[in-house]
Amino acid sequence: MKIVLDAGHGPETPGKRAPDGSLREYQFNAAVARYTSELLAQYEGVETMFTFEDSRDVPLKERTNSANAWKADLFVSIHANAFGSGGWNDARGIETYVYTTKPAASVALANEVHRQLIAQTGLHDRGVKTANFHVLRESNMPAILVECGFMTNRQEAELLKSDAFRRHCANAIADGIVARYSLQRKSGTKPDTKPSPDADSSIKIYVNDQPISDGYLIESTVYVPARSIAEALGYNVEWDNATKTVRITKQN
Repeated sequence: MKIVLDAGHGPETPGKRAPDGSLREYQFNAAVARYTSELLAQYEGVETMFTFEDSRDVPLKERTNSANAWKADLFVSIHANAFGSGGWNDARGIETYVYTTKPAASVALANEVHRQLIAQTGLHDRGVKTANFHVLRESNMPAILVECGFMTNRQEAELLKSDAFRRHCANAIADGIVARYSLQRKSGTKPDTKPSPDADSSIKIYVNDQPISDGYLIESTVYVPARSIAEALGYNVEWDNATKTVRITKQN
């Protein structure tokens, strides 16, 4: 089976980064694609091809042309999401796309990969959707595009920067492909040890017994939304983007 792994966009694509500049989308996408390739290499008859390069932004047409010329069996495009006009916001979760005509093979793959992503990351389920994206439209094989969390959400941006979360996403994508096509592991290889189910997942936060936005556990460190908690306690919150400073003060 020939599987194309596409790290969406490129290292210099304008605008594809977190609002504070701490993460470029390509950094996440490429890491997950490479981890996914390593996992799929453990299965019989599987070949993978990358459509991206660290040194340049590969045009979309070149990506699909190379996949079609290789006569790939699958095309999986990996992305991190964004919402709004450049600032932080509360958009969150994972969504997976197929082309607008809903090709049956693409939908079946999308459903399985999406199910694994939600189960293994614990993020909000935004569902399987359709879109007229170039890589979905111009690929001659079943094609899906996954959006693995929002760079414009402070908590999810931290996850996207985490190597553990990137491996979670790669595990989920590989597991979805393996399950959909009943791939067989090569003799002599052993399943990778995966993080425990509760690692790097969302956690519930309550202030005075009232539910607040979810936080996240990343490699034994708890990340919480400062604004949500501070305002629930009656404090003012100010963000200084120039100095990357959060100031929390008592309300008058």
